[in-house]
Amino acid sequence: MIRTELIHPEILFALGKAGHGAKVLLADGDYPVSTTLGKNASVVHLNLSPGVVGTNQVLNAILTIVPVEAAMVMDVPEGQGQPEIWDEYKRCFNESGNKIHLEVLERFKFYEIVATDQTALVIQTGETREYANLLLTLGSLW
Repeated sequence: MIRTELIHPEILFALGKAGHGAKVLLADGDYPVSTTLGKNASVVHLNLSPGVVGTNQVLNAILTIVPVEAAMVMDVPEGQGQPEIWDEYKRCFNESGNKIHLEVLERFKFYEIVATDQTALVIQTGETREYANLLLTLGSLW
């Protein structure tokens, strides 16, 4: 048995192949994975049922394995407040020692970036909160 917080074999394999600058999407349950997937991306479905497994759980596990240098979220419609989950992401980053600023991208720009060749992994979660999609850019170990 692997002695880390993250033990999912497909996720470990995809992260092991990804390098500095690769993108990893933690997708909520509504994200259109099949129509916005880049050609190099592996997909892991963790959406067992609504709310299981959530994006925060996945983020916390990933932060124990790889360095993250940037993070992006999908912008909300005009007049809608910032989703609470964004504060939870910031808290996860801070608790792991990563001082990450969340970059906010327009919805279709977000889809466009996920569909690039730089996206190595998409993890579809059972997250039910809106605007919970989080696109990570992996950092360097050195």
